[in-house]
Amino acid sequence: CAFVGEELFVKGMNISEYRFGTYNNHEPKRDRKLLLTKRELRKLKSKVNEKGYTIVPTLLFINEKGYAKLEIALAKGKHTYDKRASLKEKDLKREIARNRM
Repeated sequence: CAFVGEELFVKGMNISEYRFGTYNNHEPKRDRKLLLTKRELRKLKSKVNEKGYTIVPTLLFINEKGYAKLEIALAKGKHTYDKRASLKEKDLKREIARNRM
């Protein structure tokens, strides 16, 4: 997700074309505008401008009216030392799993 001016867009999201549609079907992979209130947009933009924060789509679902709904989350990236620690944990778990077989 990224801000373009004062609006929030999800970049390159793929929603397949309606197979029974006509020649003027929507483009399947394009940027899609997210509908949020001004207050929500201001709050998210201030957080994203801080170092290390980003907006991540977590869940996409279609409601009973046929509208696509996207759940987003504000996420903070890991530091390099955090990444190294999680990689070590992952390697240890993999080694333990190999030794059990």
